Amino acid sequence: MSEKKDFSEQLLISELKNHNEKAFRTLYDCYSQDIYRYSLSILKSKELAEENVQEVFLKVWLHRENLNLEQSFKSYIFTIARNQAFNFLNKAANDLVLKEEIFYESQKSYNQGDFSVREADCKRLKKQALKQLPPKRKLIFKMSRKQGKTYEEISQELGISVNTVKSQMSKALESLRLFFQVNDGFT
Repeated sequence: MSEKKDFSEQLLISELKNHNEKAFRTLYDCYSQDIYRYSLSILKSKELAEENVQEVFLKVWLHRENLNLEQSFKSYIFTIARNQAFNFLNKAANDLVLKEEIFYESQKSYNQGDFSVREADCKRLKKQALKQLPPKRKLIFKMSRKQGKTYEEISQELGISVNTVKSQMSKALESLRLFFQVNDGFT
């Protein structure tokens, strides 16, 4: 990115922080198609990708005062898009109706060619991210996210306090977030 583009983006973000809707619209116009394509590569559904774009920019608008002028806006919004898409897919994996819609129906109407590589990359990254967690933290994370257990259930099953479960989940999510930031190919 050129220095001039960096400066104009920083100016737009500064204006956005001051509730300037025109600056928001300009940033939306600049990045929405990239976020859409990225979301589509993960979610495999045009409707879900469009919804993800709307959610990304809604979060940007709602948290505009907290935007960091020193941070790459593009990295920031791609991180939001990825996290929301992964959260949705994790939810879908535990919801039969969503699973049908996402993993089966979308296969019929979609050309897998371009997106199967990206999907494989995402799965590989997710496995690597989970692999780097300490064993107990990984177990707690999997019990919560993959088995759908509550913190209370995990606490009872492992014989630890609910606060320990919360703390371990918080640390796991932070580790995963940092891992994805470091290994994000879109920044």
